[in-house]
Amino acid sequence: MPLLQTRNVTVRFGGVIAASDVSLSAEAGQITGLIGPNGAGKTTVFNVISGLQPPSEGRVLIDDQDVTSLPVHKRARLGLARTFQRLETFSSLTVRENVQVAAEARRRYSKERYNVAELIDSILELAGLAHVADVAANTLPTGLARLTELARALAIKPRFLLLDEPGSGLDSDESEAFGRLLLDLAAEGQGVLIVEHDMDLIMEVCSWIHVLDFGIHIADGAPDAIRNNPKVQKAYLGTDESGAILDEQTRELKVRP
Repeated sequence: MPLLQTRNVTVRFGGVIAASDVSLSAEAGQITGLIGPNGAGKTTVFNVISGLQPPSEGRVLIDDQDVTSLPVHKRARLGLARTFQRLETFSSLTVRENVQVAAEARRRYSKERYNVAELIDSILELAGLAHVADVAANTLPTGLARLTELARALAIKPRFLLLDEPGSGLDSDESEAFGRLLLDLAAEGQGVLIVEHDMDLIMEVCSWIHVLDFGIHIADGAPDAIRNNPKVQKAYLGTDESGAILDEQTRELKVRP
């Protein structure tokens, strides 16, 4: 049984349909991709899953429990955590304090007993942030700020992570390191649904990929199947004569050697 599901989710904004009858699923211990052109409805679907946007139709299920009517904080208590396309760190706090905010919040409702300081230290080490633990978040380069946001999400000990363009602003080395971290998390049982335009990252870390175009779910499958799907190539990826993936924005080749 999938840990996370949407069933026939539709979102209307007046006469505009941002998502239309979208059904997708994602498993624990697996990284699932959600891709599509700008305006395809990816963030809208994320907002529905996380509780920020009520669907016009359809349902959201966590571990087969219907959570469609639950507010954000109750979904968090069921183990759902999210990062945002736009960086949302607490800029005046240090990296450690950012993570501590989430760890302390969880302690208020969790029946589990744990040492907050030890939890924070373990997360900072896992995310590669121990060396900047006492640095203010607003002074960090983008790569470390993205990791800070992820570390804060991990502090609530989620069962499932929603990551909205976490690779934005990362250079190739940072992206590769981030991909390794995601694979390590999945290996420990963490479920991940990731929206991302970096096709190298998506193809390297995802076990399954869903594709949206104009709010419609047009394909899903393993990375190789998605790479070679004519609908996906036409709607989003684009290919040159060799079949290499093109960048959605610049249409330049974006495949690492």
